[in-house]
Amino acid sequence: MITAILLAAGQSKRLKGENKLIKNFKNRPLINHILNSLIKSKVNKIIIVLGYQNKQLRRIIKKNNKNIFVINKKFKLGISTSIKSGLRKISKKDKGFIIVQSDMPFIKSSDINKIYDSIKKRQSLVHALKFKSKVGNPIGFDISVVKKFKKIKGDVGAKSMVKRLRKNTNFIKVSSNRIFKDFDLKKDFN
Repeated sequence: MITAILLAAGQSKRLKGENKLIKNFKNRPLINHILNSLIKSKVNKIIIVLGYQNKQLRRIIKKNNKNIFVINKKFKLGISTSIKSGLRKISKKDKGFIIVQSDMPFIKSSDINKIYDSIKKRQSLVHALKFKSKVGNPIGFDISVVKKFKKIKGDVGAKSMVKRLRKNTNFIKVSSNRIFKDFDLKKDFN
């Protein structure tokens, strides 16, 4: 089994008072774009880490039998707390996991599947998408990397592991850097 950890606990500080994940993009809440890709992908389970406005988010999240919800009560302390919250729900049967940002609507299920297939081969510890020299999210990991995440703090995310484990990273080429686009500002929704 390979599990996705969808990080959806952030406060959308740059949108001043609005939760970007609830905000509509192309006629549906932003979070449901990536969730749709995860549901259609090969991942066996989706751990959705909620924090800020978790009740409102949970109401609009697309229902699916792959979904497992986790509440990160320490979400104000940074993305590392959300990653750790999600990792606590990883199964002993998992061969690996994929850490996914919920504000990236252009990621397709085929991108997720490339990471999934790379983890299945078990030849690297880290599995990262790359366009030219840019490495982006989502990022996959062999299950053995879970221990290394216990030491991260603050706003340190999955990319820090790519730097630490560069020699043991499989870089998976993608044809466009558009998939790395994350939504932070009002103009991103236009």
